[in-house]
Amino acid sequence: MKDEATITSRELVLEIKDLHKSFGDNHVLNGFNMKLYQGENLVIMGKSGSGKSVMIKCLVGLMEADKGTITVMDNDITKLDQKSLDVLRADIGFLFQGSALYDSMTVRENLEFPLRRHKRAFKNHNNTEKLVVEALKNVGLEHTIDLMPSELSGGMKRRVALARTLILQPKIILYDEPTSGLDPITAKEIIILMQDIQKTYGTSSLIITHDVDCARVISDRMILLIDGVDYAKGTFKELSASNDPKIKAFFKQ
Repeated sequence: MKDEATITSRELVLEIKDLHKSFGDNHVLNGFNMKLYQGENLVIMGKSGSGKSVMIKCLVGLMEADKGTITVMDNDITKLDQKSLDVLRADIGFLFQGSALYDSMTVRENLEFPLRRHKRAFKNHNNTEKLVVEALKNVGLEHTIDLMPSELSGGMKRRVALARTLILQPKIILYDEPTSGLDPITAKEIIILMQDIQKTYGTSSLIITHDVDCARVISDRMILLIDGVDYAKGTFKELSASNDPKIKAFFKQ
C-alpha cells in the first residue's frame, strides 16, 4: 500500500467532476467527484443501487451524464466523437463482473477479439499468437488456450477475462466486482493477481467492490459512494476507524 501523499503527487490520469445522472425522479448521481492517479489502486464502495454501475457506464461513454465532466488522460470524453472515443477505449481495460467471455469462442479466440477490434493500435503486431500466449502466461493459464469457457472454473474464467483485458496493454483498468461469486481462496488468488499486474505494468486501477477484504488488501485510497456523492474519501485504515454511522455500515463484519 502506497503513501497517500506520494500517490496524489503523481500524474492525474482520470478525473470526474460534479457528475449528475437521473432517471426520471430517481437521482442516482448528485455531484460525484473522483481522481485517479498514475499507478494507484482506487477502490469505490457503495451499496447496491448507489450508482456505481451508472458512474462506470458514464466513464466509458456507454451512458451520457446529465451534467459534469469526465477527463481521461487529458481527454474530456463528454466531447469526443465516436471514433476518438473508440481510440481512447483501447487504453482502458474493463474486467466485467461476470467475466463476459464469449461462450462460442475458445480462450484463444476470446483474447484475439479485442485485437481485431483495435487493429489500429496493434497494426504492427502480425503475430497475435505471441500476444495471446503472453497474456495467458501473465495469469498462469497458457494451458487453457484451446479450451472453451464452459470447460473453465469460475476463477479461471475471471483470469482469462483479465488476460483479455491485459492483451490491449491498457493504462487504466476498471474492475467491476472482481471477486464477486468466487470462493475465499480463489478470491484471494484474484486479488494477488491484481496486485502483481499493477506492479508489473504500473497500471492505474479503479476497483468497484463490495468485498471489504478485497478493499483492505488492494486499495491505496477509497471513496464511499453514498447518496449519489463521494461521501467519504481516505485510506482503508482511516475510513474503517470512522464513527460516522453511514461509513461504519460498510465495515461491519
